Amino acid sequence: MIDDNETTDDLIKGINSEPEEMEEEMSMEELLKGEKEFSEKLYKREIVKVKVAQVTEENVFVDISEKKEAIIPIEDFKDEKNKPQVGDTVEAILEKKGGETKHTLLSHKKAKENLSWLWCEKAFKAKEKVKGRIKDLIKGGYLVEVLDIEAFMPMSLSEINGAHKHYLPKSAKVRFYITDFSVRDKKFIISRRQVLEEDEKERKKKIFTEINPSRVVRTVVSKSIEEGLFVRFQGIEGFVRLSDISWTNPKEAMATYKRGQRIKCKIIRIDHDTERISFGIKQLTQNPADAIKRRFPYKSIVKGKVISLTEEGAKIEINEKTTGFIPVSEYGFKSSPKENEMIKSVMVGVNSSSYQLNLSIKKFEGMEDRKRMQGYMKEAPSLTLGDILKNAQESE
Repeated sequence: MIDDNETTDDLIKGINSEPEEMEEEMSMEELLKGEKEFSEKLYKREIVKVKVAQVTEENVFVDISEKKEAIIPIEDFKDEKNKPQVGDTVEAILEKKGGETKHTLLSHKKAKENLSWLWCEKAFKAKEKVKGRIKDLIKGGYLVEVLDIEAFMPMSLSEINGAHKHYLPKSAKVRFYITDFSVRDKKFIISRRQVLEEDEKERKKKIFTEINPSRVVRTVVSKSIEEGLFVRFQGIEGFVRLSDISWTNPKEAMATYKRGQRIKCKIIRIDHDTERISFGIKQLTQNPADAIKRRFPYKSIVKGKVISLTEEGAKIEINEKTTGFIPVSEYGFKSSPKENEMIKSVMVGVNSSSYQLNLSIKKFEGMEDRKRMQGYMKEAPSLTLGDILKNAQESE
């Protein structure tokens, strides 16, 4: 990026410059040639570097290789930190040629302005970022000071999504690109939006390299639709599907969230190509099905009360928080359950949407039959070979 703090010296480098150390003395011919070149640049109104010979309250006298020194109004240096001193070299441009009784008038201020235009033209062609300062707020945008000249920044180019009113204060430092430039008309237009868009792209890129699925982050609710919630995470918009809002009654749960509300979410999926993030809220809590499975293990015997009967089956109340369901196909062989009857059944699974226990009387009866068979087998006396032969003789 071009730095506006080092432009003057860079642009005038070589203009009427002299080496700091000379290995050999310059010949008279070379000296005269150098003076001629300097004089041609001066009277062509090109920027030249001149040495300060004297400083008064009103003028700065500078050497232009003529009998009479030229003058630069001291007013031209009023905005600079340090006033010129004898022996200093300053940039200047011809304002008015002098005569026998009048000094040649130079302008340091115009030289700086011309250098600024050259510098901005260089930045425009190189498509480099430039620094400036808000000078004034005007209708439709801002006047921005770039070195010693002014640029116009339309309101629409001051922010990523445009702006409808002024929000940048005077003297605020800004970075921008020059989008339109005309040396002839002495006008140029700048865009801060392009810089912000680039910065935003880099910022998002960094965020996507640092985050990973399963990470819990803080977000802000930005919008609610029928399919779920839009949330913003560090300026990036993500989405929470309705099914990921709550384990139970997600529609009711979604109604509790308001725009601007800060909530915690868990990152579920990251799409680096589209720069989209899928979040979950219910994933912050335990799946109720897992808790039920731990309390009622597979094939465990469950006792409950029949609270309703339908064509599909029987609903069982196990406790105040837990219910179960027995499909007709899982009724027992002996009889069908009756309302308010206390029955025993076997846990064979958990419904993933209602979190009811899937129960079976048929499997319970099967388990009971196997237990009785095992008990009978244990109680039956074992026969010896003698008993078998004896029984055979008695039968003859």
